[in-house]
Amino acid sequence: MAIAAALLLGTAAVPVQAEGAGVKVGMLSCKVEPGWSYVVGSTKALNCSYSPSKGKTERYTGQIQKVGLDLGYSSGATMVWAVIAPTSDVGKDALEGDYAGASASVAVGVGAGVNVLVGGFDKSISLQPVSVEGGTGVNLAAGVAAIRLDHVS
Repeated sequence: MAIAAALLLGTAAVPVQAEGAGVKVGMLSCKVEPGWSYVVGSTKALNCSYSPSKGKTERYTGQIQKVGLDLGYSSGATMVWAVIAPTSDVGKDALEGDYAGASASVAVGVGAGVNVLVGGFDKSISLQPVSVEGGTGVNLAAGVAAIRLDHVS
């Protein structure tokens, strides 16, 4: 467990956008499919709902990928992020695209993790975690996380 903690501490230093550097424009909630993760990484499907501060809820599908140490089984999780943009004028489909960032997570029973990601329209959208992962299972992950979001019409 000491090795796992050292690995996590090494990846937990994530550059986070300052809260004053953007505007919170909504919340993104994604359900992650359950499944096995392997030593070199994992890819799992996402089903997401974006609730903008103004306007109608948008649906997205996609996938989350971890590259690095990722071993174990998870029964799935719900991940929730605050969506931060440079201005409050965010168009429809603005969340569509690729996001990247560092992640660290340990789960034994009910898990907890941190996932800060930047991407979307012109790499101007920041997804800042507001709710930790809640999957159950036994899993250890440390590495780089990437998400691809596709707008559902």
